[in-house]
Order: sequence, then C-alpha cells, then structure tokens
Amino acid sequence: MKRFTMLTVAGALAAGLWGIGLAQTSDARALGPADAGTCKVNDLRGSYMFAASGYNIVAGAAVPKAINEVLDFKGDGTLEVPFVSLSVNGAINHPPPSVGDYTLDGNCRGTLIFNGGPLFDIVASADGSTVWMFQTNAGTVFQGTATRFRR
Repeated sequence: MKRFTMLTVAGALAAGLWGIGLAQTSDARALGPADAGTCKVNDLRGSYMFAASGYNIVAGAAVPKAINEVLDFKGDGTLEVPFVSLSVNGAINHPPPSVGDYTLDGNCRGTLIFNGGPLFDIVASADGSTVWMFQTNAGTVFQGTATRFRR
C-alpha cells in the first residue's frame, strides 16, 4: 500500500506541475478575472453542487474520501449546506445540515470554512459560476469543484 501511495503522490505532483505550466500559457481570462477588483463576495450566490475526492492521512496511511454536497451561497459571506453524501473508506453517511462562512477578494481568491470544520482555499470564476476548492487542514489531501446549478 505504501508503494501505491508514493506512486499516487508522485503522479499527482507531476500532474500538478504540468497543470501549473499549462495555466501559465493559457489565456488569463479563462482562469480568472480580466481586471483586478472584479470579484466580490456577492458573486457567489445560489445553489452549487460540490463534488470532491481525496484522502485523509490516518496513522501514515491514505484513507480515501469523496463527497457530493449542496452549498447554498447567500451572497453575504455565509452559506448553508442542506445536503451531504460522504464516503470515507467506502462507508457512506449523510451528515446533518450545517452552515459556513466564506471570503472572496477582488482577484477571485478566498477561503471557506464550515461551522467548526474543514477550512478550504477557494478560487472562483469571474462570473461566480464555478468555485475550485482544496482543503487546507493538516492530514488531508482533498480537492474538488463547486458548480452553480440554481441562482
């Protein structure tokens, strides 16, 4: 299992470095706002489907997890989570509804924290339709995309 984990981490690192090189040569407007100061907290408003996967690191071993969750961004720096379907090492559960807070600066970057829970770095598209998120808590490798499906 350790060999598989090391190869997976090495592959993910190589893919990430390749993606950075690709992003540097892409049209900047495809990745973010054309002008500084174009994003604001109220750009994130409506219902989004957050789909993510990754690992919790427990006693040095990678434990897989995946989530599908509805995020209702209120446009004021707060959000509600009315539905969650979570798989941790294959065990499925549905945690109760919760709330959270988020920030978003003019460069479409910010943070999101669930009530007493995980902290995420976020990057939003300039039109607020998509949010890319990765968890920043220690012992976690977890990232995904939230896509607006209802305004």
